Amino acid sequence: MKLLTRYVVRRLGTAALAALLALAALYSFFDLLNEVGNIGKGSYTTATAFQYILLQAPSRAYQLMPLAVLLGGLFALNRLAADSEWAVMKTSGLSNADIIRMVLVFGSIFALVTVLLGEWVAPESSRRADALKAAAKSGQVSASRDGVWIKEARSMTYIASVLPDNSLSGVKIWHYGDDFKLREAVYAPRARVENGQWLLFDSRSSVLAAEQVRTTAQPQRLWRSGVGADLLAILQIKPEQMSFTALGRYIRHLEQNRQQTQAYRVAWWNKLTYPAAAAVMALLALAFTPTSGRHTNMGLKLFGGVCLGLLFYFTGRLFGFTSQLYGVPAFISATLPTAAFAVWAVWRIRAQEQR
Repeated sequence: MKLLTRYVVRRLGTAALAALLALAALYSFFDLLNEVGNIGKGSYTTATAFQYILLQAPSRAYQLMPLAVLLGGLFALNRLAADSEWAVMKTSGLSNADIIRMVLVFGSIFALVTVLLGEWVAPESSRRADALKAAAKSGQVSASRDGVWIKEARSMTYIASVLPDNSLSGVKIWHYGDDFKLREAVYAPRARVENGQWLLFDSRSSVLAAEQVRTTAQPQRLWRSGVGADLLAILQIKPEQMSFTALGRYIRHLEQNRQQTQAYRVAWWNKLTYPAAAAVMALLALAFTPTSGRHTNMGLKLFGGVCLGLLFYFTGRLFGFTSQLYGVPAFISATLPTAAFAVWAVWRIRAQEQR
């Protein structure tokens, strides 16, 4: 049985990987067309655009994983049925429960890959892509692993992160005079860009005079910078690009500052339940696989799979918007689409068994 399980899972996994590569290539092509308008701005070249698209690929793979599992599963399972391999397996004693178990092993492997992409690979890769784009377009920004550096005529600025509410955290500014000697060092735990200026909160500054250092603290302070909200928006951490743990920390930060958290709670629950969508899509592929492969239109099956994948995607988006507009609990809006498709898949499989 283990040998048979490895064979089926390998067939399903190969088809799903092929579907993922095809979908990622298609979406990357559209992303590249979208970047054509930015080529020529600053040092943003065609090569930079390709590098940006490549760095965004893990995020695309994360988004497309359930659809790839569905399409790959449909293709591989229907090929097994068309080649009478399912019939041979069942004749040799393979039960429906064994088949479901094999399909769930396949879905669970891709669910684990989804977790790895969403929690570690995609957030870091997307951050690097946005920093690369901002640096190339402006020539002022340089990104490191731990934050963003901005170089201007008389100052050097470090920002730990650009948060989704357009605020900045961990801002450090070093201001120089005409002789390039350090005149002032400023630190603010948080800041906000307003009307082309940076509003620093709870800032502390150290002014270097000839023979002494004068330290002052201000609840609020305006700082003029040539880097505005449009450039910082490129570097902004988007909720869907944040890892599960980062979203949890940010929700606690918003709660401490008495700000709205609904949109980020929805994103947090989506991150938690999204990997399960891969296993559900594997079951759904099995549910739409005929017991006999004769007279099966593969093209029609794959088209139906695309429609089902899009239906799942837009259903999730619709429930997310509903949660934000009408105050539906984030847990329900995130889990209900996946649960509904899982129930539908199980019902379809049981209906096939009864026939």
